[in-house]
Amino acid sequence: MCGITGFFDPSSQRSAEQLQATAHGMANFIANRGPDDGGEWVDEKFGIAVAHRRLSIIDLSPEGHQPMLSETGRYVVVYNGEIYNFPDLRRELIERGCSFRGHSDTEIMLAAIETWGLTVSIKKFIGMFAFALWDRREAVLHLVRDRLGIKPLYYGWVDGCFIFGSELKTIKGFSKQKLPINRDALALYMRHNYVPAPHSIFKNIYKLLPGNILTINPKHPGNEPKISSYWSAKDVAQGGLANQFIGSDTEAIEQLEQLLGDTVAMRMVADVNLGAFLSGGYDSSLVVALMQAKSERKVKTFSIGFNEEAYNEANYAKAVAQHLGTEHTELYITPDEAMGVIPHLPTLYDEPFSDSSQIPTFLVSRLARKHVTVSLSGDGGDELFAGYSRYDLGEKIWGKVGWLHPSIRSSIASMMSYPSTQTFDQIFSLLSPILPKQIVQKLSGDRVHKLAEILQIDNKENFYRRLVSHWKDPAKIVLNSHEPLTAFNDPTRQAGLTNFTQHMMYTDLISYLPDDILTKVDRASMGVGLEARVPLLDHRVVEFAWRLPQHMKCRDGASKWILRQILYKYVPQKLMERPKMGFGVPIDQWLRGPLRDWGENLLDEKRLTEDGYFDPQPIREKWLEHQAGTRRWHYYLWDVLMFQAWQDSL
Repeated sequence: MCGITGFFDPSSQRSAEQLQATAHGMANFIANRGPDDGGEWVDEKFGIAVAHRRLSIIDLSPEGHQPMLSETGRYVVVYNGEIYNFPDLRRELIERGCSFRGHSDTEIMLAAIETWGLTVSIKKFIGMFAFALWDRREAVLHLVRDRLGIKPLYYGWVDGCFIFGSELKTIKGFSKQKLPINRDALALYMRHNYVPAPHSIFKNIYKLLPGNILTINPKHPGNEPKISSYWSAKDVAQGGLANQFIGSDTEAIEQLEQLLGDTVAMRMVADVNLGAFLSGGYDSSLVVALMQAKSERKVKTFSIGFNEEAYNEANYAKAVAQHLGTEHTELYITPDEAMGVIPHLPTLYDEPFSDSSQIPTFLVSRLARKHVTVSLSGDGGDELFAGYSRYDLGEKIWGKVGWLHPSIRSSIASMMSYPSTQTFDQIFSLLSPILPKQIVQKLSGDRVHKLAEILQIDNKENFYRRLVSHWKDPAKIVLNSHEPLTAFNDPTRQAGLTNFTQHMMYTDLISYLPDDILTKVDRASMGVGLEARVPLLDHRVVEFAWRLPQHMKCRDGASKWILRQILYKYVPQKLMERPKMGFGVPIDQWLRGPLRDWGENLLDEKRLTEDGYFDPQPIREKWLEHQAGTRRWHYYLWDVLMFQAWQDSL
């Protein structure tokens, strides 16, 4: 696990010393990703410079140093990630006559590319990776990102030079100029609480999509990079549904358990201390259970707790740890400790990012780093095995209203939207004495207006986008902006799935998972020099999951049915029977209390007007309603606050 960066200057006016110095400065901005070592390599003829920051995990010796040249000297690579099947590839390459000076997976990667070529080799790799490969013979630069987008990779043009890096902050080491903000990307951020790939918050800077290879020729700098796909989630979803698993429940459970056992075992290989995050939920508990079953020592597990009961999962994690016999470490965090993370978020996440679970994710990463250098995580189970409650909710709501003609839905919605939420609340208050208590608790003007919004949506793609949106019409909030198409509404990226639950799962797999969940984990863990590994996102698991019939994922009202059956072999069902909790913090309460002055300063109407990015009126309305306690707008407000704080960090 490391950080990579580099550039090429088409003018070729820089000396080797200047190229190296610039690359070194770029890498220093991501030193947290690789605190153990660093290095640069330059090709003065083409104005090429690449740099690396190393977090030593496999082969701690100097033989694992990067940038690394292949045995013939044709290829130079800087690489972030892990190739978990490198021992098998090494044996195969030795049989073909290759020899190795060390035992790093980087050396295996280069030998594989020299032996089989780039695309064939990537398809053989099992792992997470983002790397830059300079082909000295062909004089072309390749950028490659793993299949699921576990590792980040940015690229673009700055000052007439092509640059790339693990994080946007490497640009600061390249250029002193302030890059223009992409208002269209800002609108997307306000909707989703993250900037979806391939966009970034800056103009002319992009994220390489998962499963893609970018190739650019410095000899022809005017040509746009060529981007090709070597693995497609769309093909996997369509192919899996066309070739469904036809075995019994028992056979499916056995095959998945064996596959998961293999993916976990692969990710337990390291030359440093290793552990796991444990929330006590199904996914992390299953990963830890499989780890402990394969380990002769007690697995080190980590969780954080909060004294606020609604946000605390630590007691569930502790019960699972005790049953499995792990070496468990838990830390209860005070509100002051949690809020102490907030000033560091803009530089940690590098572009606006407002999933508030970023705070506990950083805290548990920091806790784990005190004991281990690698930690396994349970991320991916919800997207692959239908774990989110919104899948069930979306299916039920769309099933009830989707059949109505759009004009009828629109008319009903208009009637429901006309009275204010306060008027509806007053009506419900008058009716409360004559209605059952369980119905009264669910009635509110806010719910009526949200239902009205849903009724106006014309198709399932837009319905799901609205269901997971924060600001519902962000182009009206972000001045002079227009929302580009994303995975939610771009027909070229959608898989055409008729089953609505599968449609939602697929959309999350190519958008929410890499751009929110995996971004959150990568920045939080690498911010403290910790490598996070995600065994459930082995591409073989993804491919197997899409072959499973939907009834093996959802059954009898239970999500993740097949994962539960495997977990119950290791952990009693009674320990797991509890409502699903999010990994969150009480932002809504903090914004009315200790964070109120901080928020008021960032959302000051004069400042918003002078900055010129937002229409201040709807933001101020939501801030005042939230402070008064009449509405809960913390998710919307956190989007704006994190952007404002990020702006201050530039």
